[in-house]
Amino acid sequence: MRAIVLIPTFNERANLAELVDKVPQFAPALHMLIVDDNSPDGTGELADELARQDPERLFVLHRPKKEGLGKAYVAAFAQVLQQDYEYILQMDADLSHDPLYLPRFLEAIGDHDLVVGSRYLQGISVVNWNLKRLVLSKLASHYVRFITRMPLSDPTSGFICWRRAALESIGFKDVFSIGYVFLVEMKYKAYRKGLRFAETPIVFVERKHGHSKLGWRVMWEAIWGVLRLRFKY
Repeated sequence: MRAIVLIPTFNERANLAELVDKVPQFAPALHMLIVDDNSPDGTGELADELARQDPERLFVLHRPKKEGLGKAYVAAFAQVLQQDYEYILQMDADLSHDPLYLPRFLEAIGDHDLVVGSRYLQGISVVNWNLKRLVLSKLASHYVRFITRMPLSDPTSGFICWRRAALESIGFKDVFSIGYVFLVEMKYKAYRKGLRFAETPIVFVERKHGHSKLGWRVMWEAIWGVLRLRFKY
């Protein structure tokens, strides 16, 4: 099985080494591509150092500036699809997505086109969130499901595994979203295409180091972006 996990970074120097160390513990054959948006804290330089220590499995894509999660992923998808990977995973760099779950994705993708890691498939599986953050997340999930009709318990999740053919089929280069709504847009494109979905339960743990990229501006962009999906597709 040829598989690679894409890890976008911006100011994640405090978390990156631990993540890179943990991934092979649970998925030894999995390759990693760190996609750094010219982080001012030196994340890109650390990524290069880690890649020199494991050049067969760890690669780095340097981007000139921070342009949003969507653009980082689109660039990464375009690069890895030039190679012979069968499966492409997405995960956060801040250790909120535990590499422990990687084998579940790689098992489930065998019978599906897209596997989504869900915080809400078995109740509420989040750690160290305050009530406001939890309520906002749940409201966002309900809102996305209401607007898009996608049958997912966690449609905003960023822990994902794609079958190569599925990713190629949905035209990922023509997405309009560049922020976190990109995660919803990609799933919605797959849903409208009639691809086979699966969800696997995960426990989401709030980051130990650094600061969340979420804010009210991001929330408002997501609200309007999800509405736009219904008009675009």
